[in-house]
Amino acid sequence: MKTIYYYQTFTGLDKCIENSQDIDVIILSSIHFGNFKNEPYIHLNDNIPESPIFDKVWLDLQKVYYQGVSIMVMVGGAGGAYQKLFSDFDMYYPLLKQFLKSRNYISGIDLDIEEHVDIKDVKKLINCLVKDFGEDFTITMAPVAESLLSDTPSGYSSLNYKELYKSLEGRNIKWFNTQCYGCYNFDTYDKIINNDYPPDKVVFGMVGGDFSNNNFKDALIEIKKVHKKYPKMTGCDIWEYINSPPDVHDPSQWAKQIKNVEFVNRPFLGIF
Repeated sequence: MKTIYYYQTFTGLDKCIENSQDIDVIILSSIHFGNFKNEPYIHLNDNIPESPIFDKVWLDLQKVYYQGVSIMVMVGGAGGAYQKLFSDFDMYYPLLKQFLKSRNYISGIDLDIEEHVDIKDVKKLINCLVKDFGEDFTITMAPVAESLLSDTPSGYSSLNYKELYKSLEGRNIKWFNTQCYGCYNFDTYDKIINNDYPPDKVVFGMVGGDFSNNNFKDALIEIKKVHKKYPKMTGCDIWEYINSPPDVHDPSQWAKQIKNVEFVNRPFLGIF
């Protein structure tokens, strides 16, 4: 079962570097696009990726990569990244391609589309990524749970994920980092699977702000229920690293606890 951290608040990955054995994926967040005086650019949060402000970020990511952790990059979330990208794809996509190729330890991309876009444009993007990076390059998406519970677009995105998943391009989506925020329970996951999404394509995603040392055991109980019924579930993710329960001073403990769930006959680690 995969453990996946979203990493946007760059506080350093020291604890992950010390305890990388329980961590499968770190998704660096978030890439957007801009244009200043007719000069297109790509930016990581509020700065260009080459800014010295990110020197330690890239160094830390390389360290965990060499310890066996997969590094991915998220595009989107709030901010209109895809409307900008698709407004002039031939201008902006090469910037994304160059950025991904400039760091050979980046092995995948997470498409978090929280805006209204044309499904044809999303298919085009997926096809370009496969063409330029190969089928081994990991492409994931990050729909809100509502988008997978029903086959109609949610308020966050205009995409029909079922239509996309069933398309030729959908075969290249390795998994969905499902945002089960505010609905982190067995019933949510179960209903998604019953809506014809296989468990090996659905990650059970939580938001750190919903849980603390006091109630994180509740989340683990729900994960354990899911894993018992669906042992092939892909894994769990958390938004984001800095808020990872049960110990915000050691975010790596979250991955350790999630991995422990796989051993259904073992008790939860005694840190509560």
